[in-house]
Amino acid sequence: PTSPTTSIMKTFFALASLCASASAFAPAAHSAVETRLFDKINTKIDLDSPKVATMDKLSNGDKKVYCRCWQSGTFPLCDGSHMAHNKETGDNVGPLIVSVAKAEE
Repeated sequence: PTSPTTSIMKTFFALASLCASASAFAPAAHSAVETRLFDKINTKIDLDSPKVATMDKLSNGDKKVYCRCWQSGTFPLCDGSHMAHNKETGDNVGPLIVSVAKAEE
């Protein structure tokens, strides 16, 4: 006679084995968008650096437009490369625009 514990364990292992076998034949459960999330965003700027960071100072009345698509030829400043990226991918990325108000006199 088998104990109830042994019977439960046999059932568990049989179900686990069945699930593992079934998942081997199941289609991948991720879309192209999900796969793209794991791709590198930066493919050309300072690739040997562990982190690309930019520090900039703005004076009163200054305005700068910074790249967020990593495609700009003038990185870290935007050169409009995101427009081609958006057209190609259907994305909607745009620049970061930073401005400092003029000082009142």
